[in-house]
Order: sequence, then C-alpha cells, then structure tokens
Amino acid sequence: MKTAFTRSRLARPLAPLALAAALAGCSLAPRYERPAAPIDAAYPSDAAYARDAPEKPDEPAAANIGWRDFFRDPLLQQLIAISLDNNRDLRRAALNVEAAQALYRIQRAEMLPNLSLAASGASERVPAELSATEAAYVGRRYDVAGVAAAWELDLWGRIRSLSDQALASYLALDETRIATQLSLVSEVANAYLTLRADQELLRLTNDTLAAQKHSYDLTAQLAAAGNSTQLDLRLAEITLRNAEANHAAYTRQAAKDRNALVLLLGQPLTPELSRQLDAATTLPDGIVPPDLPGGLPSELLTRRPDIRAAEQRLRGANASIGAARAAFLPAISLTGSAGTASASLDGLFDSGTRAWSFLPRITLPIFRGGSLLANLDVAHVQKRIEIANYEKAIQSAFREVADGLAGKRTLDEQIRSERLSVAASLDAYALAEQRFKEGMDDYLALLEAHRTLYGTQQILVRTRLTRLNNLIDLYKALGGGWTEHTVQSADGA
Repeated sequence: MKTAFTRSRLARPLAPLALAAALAGCSLAPRYERPAAPIDAAYPSDAAYARDAPEKPDEPAAANIGWRDFFRDPLLQQLIAISLDNNRDLRRAALNVEAAQALYRIQRAEMLPNLSLAASGASERVPAELSATEAAYVGRRYDVAGVAAAWELDLWGRIRSLSDQALASYLALDETRIATQLSLVSEVANAYLTLRADQELLRLTNDTLAAQKHSYDLTAQLAAAGNSTQLDLRLAEITLRNAEANHAAYTRQAAKDRNALVLLLGQPLTPELSRQLDAATTLPDGIVPPDLPGGLPSELLTRRPDIRAAEQRLRGANASIGAARAAFLPAISLTGSAGTASASLDGLFDSGTRAWSFLPRITLPIFRGGSLLANLDVAHVQKRIEIANYEKAIQSAFREVADGLAGKRTLDEQIRSERLSVAASLDAYALAEQRFKEGMDDYLALLEAHRTLYGTQQILVRTRLTRLNNLIDLYKALGGGWTEHTVQSADGA
C-alpha cells in the first residue's frame, strides 16, 4: 500500500507535463491539399504539334536526361561545367539555401527546452529605516544554477507551425537553386550557339564582302572599257559599302556574344578556350537530340523545380495560418533552475545550500487592438496569393512546353524550305552573274540576285539557331539540366 501511495503522489505532478507533451503534437494549421492543376490533361495535338515518331516505353523522361548526354559538343560540355563551378547567380542561390537551412535549425530549436549553466553574485546595503532589525546591514548572496531551463509548451502547435514554415522556405529555396542551375545550363548553351551563329554570319559576310569587292572591281573595269555605265558602278559600290557595314556589325555582335558567355562562365576565358571559340565558325545542327519525350502535363508538377518551389511556398503559407490561429490561445512557459545558494562565496557548496526554483507562466491575450485577427487575415490572404502563384507557375510551364513542342516540327519544315530557297538563290545568282558578264542584263539584275542570296543565307542561319534554341528551351521546360548524367526513371528501369 505504501508503494502504491508513493507512486500516486509522484504521478500527480507529472500528469500536467504528460498532458502538455500530448498536446504538443496538436496543430491548428489547415490540412494541406494540393490545388488542382489549371491546365489540360494533354498537350495540344493539332497540325503544329504532330510528332515524327511515338515515344518509346523505356525512353527516359527529358527531366532525367543529363546535360552531358543531351549536349553532344565537347566544348559546350566544358563551358557548362565551368559555369556550374563559377557562376555568381548559382553561387548566390546556393548560399541562400545554406542561410535558409540555418534559419530552419534556429526555428526548430525553439521546440526544445533551453538548458544553460548560470552563476551570479549580489551585494546589497539595506539602510536602518528599511531593516527589520532597525540596523543597517550589507546583504550578500551567491548562486550557482547547475541547470537552468526555459521552455514554452507548444500546446497549440504555434512553434511547430513556424518550424514548418521555415522548413518550407528552405525547401523552396533549394528548388529555386535547382531551377537556377537549369536556367544556367540552357543560358550557357544558348549563348554558345548564338556566338557560333553570329560567327557563321560573320564568315558568310566575309565571303560576301570578297564577292562584292570582286564584283566592284569587275564593274569598274567594264565601265572603264565603256561596257558598263556609271550607274552600275555606283550600285556596285553601294553594295560593297553595305557589305563592309555588315562585316563591322557582325564583328561587334560576335564580341558582345563572347562577353555574354564570359559573364555566364564566371571567369575569364583561358587561351585554349579562346582559341577553340575562334575556330567555331559554323553552327552545328546535331548538337542536341532532335526529339524529346514530352510526357504528360501532370508530370510537370514533380519534374519542374520552379513548380515544386511554388508548392513549398504554398505549404509555408498554410503553416503560417496555424501559427496565427495559435496566437489567440493561452501560451504556457516553464522556467526553472536547480543549484546552490549561500550568503558567502566560500560556503556556496556547503551542506544545506541546495536551492531550486520553478516558475510556470501562462499568458492569455485579451486585447491587442485587432492585431491578432489582422495577422490571421494576412495569413489567409497570403495563402490565396501563393495558390495563385502556384497555379500561374503550372500554367507558365504548360505554355513553355507547348511552345517547344509546336516548334519541333514546324521549324524543321521551315528549315527544309529555306535550304531549298538558298539553293535556288545560288543558281539564280550564278545565272545573273553570267548574263551580266555577257552583257545580256544590266547590273541591277545581278545586284538583286545577290541581295536575295545573301538574305536567304542569313535567314537560314537564324532559323537553324532558333531551332536549336527551341530544343534547348524545351529541354529546360521539361525539367532537364539538373543532373550531369542521365538518370533512369523508375518506370523506365
């Protein structure tokens, strides 16, 4: 009986703590439900989106194709690797993730008791008027608290909700870092191809300039012999000067393209890289795969890091509602210490100097001028804002993928037609030059034929660049570029 009675007495003071611990798992945050995706269940399928070949069942998703496997140019692979190590935007995104992780650890620590070791000493002179013995005295007190604890009981999940919010912020920034990497990979590839396209246009302009110089010299000889007019000579000179102006413009543009690439790399070009870029005077058509598996729109929710980041921000806003609701309810904090106390420093650890304190505290908000209700309203509004941001991210991703799919087939058809146009323009220019030399046509016909040829050649280079940029943007839109080598998906393994 004595043992049972003793256990009963010991259990009474522990009962409130057990109840508090049980309630600590409570949360007033609304149950999170992912909003429905405001997009169609499939991508558009009209004539612009016709596929050349069906997707293979074991084909890896575009998001799982590593950038080294997607980009087949060794020089581009080297440039991408350098940018991933040195780009300042990506470095800043990584540092933001580290800072958010530290903030999450700080907030999560609020859920645990704070333990510390404290020591203090105090001296006080009490005048006779205030002394119980009517004699002035000097009082001294020395304390050592071996354990000092402070803990707020998270009865309503306020601290847990704030911790969940900090975790969601950390995860959102980590997804943003991945999205930054995807953007960087595609930007480096686009900048590299733009440089090569402009250098091909510069080479084309050099050939045109040489041809115009030859044409001008020929026209001058004919004019001197009386077989051509001064008008033909002036038209030839105008064409020559235009070619010189185009040469200067493309030289300037190629230099600006290189500067843009250096900025993305985050470091100056080495002499070897500079030499390789100087030699890259053609635009490679087979640098990326011509086909990418589009998959289903619903797969974007898990493969696009920007969508995942938007959902994490939505989860954080949902947790903020729980913290705002809990602020209306009582807050209980426990503060205590155990140690020794003495009136003299040398007697601090003598027998009988044990001391302890226990200070429970409950706070119930009564009047805050409506700030608590306003804070809850703000939390609800912020959640609606994040829902809109999440839905907009999904819609933007859907549009980017649909645009990329529309360009796959139509750009290939456009390039085929433009190649035939260039071939026809070459034949027309050769015929016009022959007829001009034989005196059958004036210089105007030759000039028009050359303008047409030069224009179709420029258009073809730009369209080829647009096709490659479209494939790269589609690769990014499908979530590709986050890994270096291809990751086999679970359903395709």
